[in-house]
Amino acid sequence: MGAELHIGIVGVGRIGRFHAETLQGHEGVGALTVADADVERARAVAAELGAHVAPSPEALVEAGLDAVVIATPTPAHASMLRLAARAGLPAFCEKPVALDPAALDALAAEVEAAGILVQIGFQRRFDAGFRAAHDAVADGTLGTLLVVRAATHDPSPPAEAYIADSGGIFRDLQIHDFDAIRFVTGLDLVEIYADGAVRETAWFADHGDVDAAVAIARLSDGTLAILSGTRHDPLGYDVRLEVLGTRDSVAVGVGARSPYRSLEPGVPAPGSPGYANFLERFEDAYRAELAEFVRTVLDGGPSACTLADARAALVAAVAADRSRAERRPVTTEEVASAQTISG
Repeated sequence: MGAELHIGIVGVGRIGRFHAETLQGHEGVGALTVADADVERARAVAAELGAHVAPSPEALVEAGLDAVVIATPTPAHASMLRLAARAGLPAFCEKPVALDPAALDALAAEVEAAGILVQIGFQRRFDAGFRAAHDAVADGTLGTLLVVRAATHDPSPPAEAYIADSGGIFRDLQIHDFDAIRFVTGLDLVEIYADGAVRETAWFADHGDVDAAVAIARLSDGTLAILSGTRHDPLGYDVRLEVLGTRDSVAVGVGARSPYRSLEPGVPAPGSPGYANFLERFEDAYRAELAEFVRTVLDGGPSACTLADARAALVAAVAADRSRAERRPVTTEEVASAQTISG
């Protein structure tokens, strides 16, 4: 890479700070400018990394940037992406971009009119295990798919203030599973039946949310998927995907740090502690997705994860929410608006 980019980062909380550290050491990045609602936090991160500070997102996009990374809390994602579009800046945006398809469609129309590159932060697409599973499906190694099983289990809940604005367990936590299933199988989710319960932390109910959830999904070729999500796992952060086929079966996320143990005689327990959090589990994937964003900004080419991908995962999450509320199967077509995002 001959050129170097000036990248702005809006939001330098836990994931934003990590993105800043990643970009600060990337050969394609020559300068960083950061902004955060907590100005003192922005200044501290900037001082540590040798970055510049902007007093506001508006000032950030006027700082001579080549691209912007959006890592704010969820409610600000859409407005920040709209700001990037109006400034004509390529943007990397964390998920979910919006909490309902209509809002995402309105935003996508502005992005399309601006003609900017947008990459969404579904980092599992860049994890070595998930990519290997994708390849095994694509090259026919597994044969006809029978069942897919996906699990995302947090060690402990985020702060209550975060949950209040998160959109709920399906739009916040399991939206990653919906996207990963689409990525690995190459299939769309067409119908979902979901349920959930408050099993450990009572205040989830105050926000209409649950701390344990399950779903059954039918994919576009008839393959079935089973999903589970929890906000509590005493042994660590647990993300798994199993793909069962007529020729072979594979699993992602099963290894020495898997946060569970077999009770079969003679089977040893995992040799290392479970992952403490999502950053520890997916550190390499987070770095790889940003490297791909930088490469695409510099060299051109299509987005590695489009707004259309974000919309498909969001529609599945909304269908799961409606299914849980109404206690019936819900098709993704039912909740999708008539407008289509081209990607």
